[in-house]
Amino acid sequence: MAAKMMPEAAMKLLLVRPAVPAPLDPNFAPLILAKKNYLKQVAGTSYFLEWALPRADGCARYKLPVFEENHAYVEASIYLAGVLIQEMIWQRSASCLLLSGPAKICEALKKAYSPGGEYEFEVKSMPNVCGTPEKLFEVKIVSAKELPELKDTPQVCGKEADGCRLAFDLGKSDIKTVAVQDNQVVYSKETEWDVTNPDPQYHYDAVMAALKLAKAALPRVDAIGGSATGTVSGKNEATWCDIFPNVPPAVYKEKVVDIFPRMAKALAGDVPLKVINDGEVTALAAVQKIGKGNVMGISMGSSEGGGYANADGNLLGWINEMCYIKLDMNPEAPTDPWTKGAHRGMSHMYLGQRGATKLAAKAGVKVPENYVYPHPDMCTIKHEDHAQCLKLIQKAMGNPEEEPHVKNLYVTVGVYLGYALAQYSEFYAIDHVMILGRVSKGAGGDIMLDTAKKVLQVEFPQCSHIQFHTADDHFKAVGQCIAAAALPEL
Repeated sequence: MAAKMMPEAAMKLLLVRPAVPAPLDPNFAPLILAKKNYLKQVAGTSYFLEWALPRADGCARYKLPVFEENHAYVEASIYLAGVLIQEMIWQRSASCLLLSGPAKICEALKKAYSPGGEYEFEVKSMPNVCGTPEKLFEVKIVSAKELPELKDTPQVCGKEADGCRLAFDLGKSDIKTVAVQDNQVVYSKETEWDVTNPDPQYHYDAVMAALKLAKAALPRVDAIGGSATGTVSGKNEATWCDIFPNVPPAVYKEKVVDIFPRMAKALAGDVPLKVINDGEVTALAAVQKIGKGNVMGISMGSSEGGGYANADGNLLGWINEMCYIKLDMNPEAPTDPWTKGAHRGMSHMYLGQRGATKLAAKAGVKVPENYVYPHPDMCTIKHEDHAQCLKLIQKAMGNPEEEPHVKNLYVTVGVYLGYALAQYSEFYAIDHVMILGRVSKGAGGDIMLDTAKKVLQVEFPQCSHIQFHTADDHFKAVGQCIAAAALPEL
């Protein structure tokens, strides 16, 4: 369904201009500033909305002050609550939604999180994300005492790639395979593939062919580690991986959910296997490189990939699907092909290649007509055109005549990144952020990071301690590979 119109009350409270403006996106309205202004306006209220989002191994909780049911701004409370529930759902996943608070607000949110509502995409996605496609996502209104308590189950992963190990990373553009022997990479290769292919056998064959080449570089295989975009269960099941977007649901359940265990068994028998989200591998590799915890890894590639390791260097047990989190409250913000127009302002369109390519023409980059956003070619799930457009952007940055205009593109993306990090910091204790991906490369990437730092210093001094790190070639070629290979413990 199409994205819902923003109520007038929500516009009045939730559209806030950033102190550090985005030169090529003047109407960018950060969610973090919307929330800050809302909390200022609602201060002193005696009404609260509470919610719980249970999942198999935990539960998220939140308490939001709200306006009284007959207040002129109650629609702002409802609108913001819907966005914040969505944010928590994509941070941690949820099997259902439990609401407690003023009846009018609870009923409105129950309708929004039901089939046909504004958040139908989440309602339909979560059963798959949780590995229970046969169960409906239910919304219940309960008393506050019936809400389950906050619970997390941190995950400890292996950190030593001893012995002979295979590892893979399945991205939206390519398959990366490596062979590691006693913490040394002895083989590495990237193979392009078409994630839009609806045939799961194509995907199985493509990954197996790449892994067999890596296996040939080892005397034996003791363990296999891997990463993929999307959600992977504790049993290494591809419960909801968007690298298989066009595989029909029934076929996905039969042929894709167990694809990783089947591949591992065919390659090496019953050796230890561990597969996790690709953003989590980035965070774990960053912990190894930096030597400290509280690390967020952000990959600005085909979309935004995110991962987080806590102070102990372990995972929280959250799904961290940052690309499905709303960053921009602008009611005319772009839609994205993943949510099929259901939402606007999602991170997909801000902190990945599309955050840059949607601005290319505005920045004066000479691009073909079909690369000028929102041309239909730039609004599909395919990534090839965006990768080529990004190359033109980077080329223009190297042209002294074009650079003064093109750098505004990177300033704009840096503004996005700065406000996003402030938003993430409410739920993640971030001391370090590791940035990688093609958008972050070169002089433009430096401008982007400097701008993000400026945002934190100017608007969020409590976050200005965050240290930025970038992925060098060694980190990408070796660090991440070893981190993935080390996941299963022997």
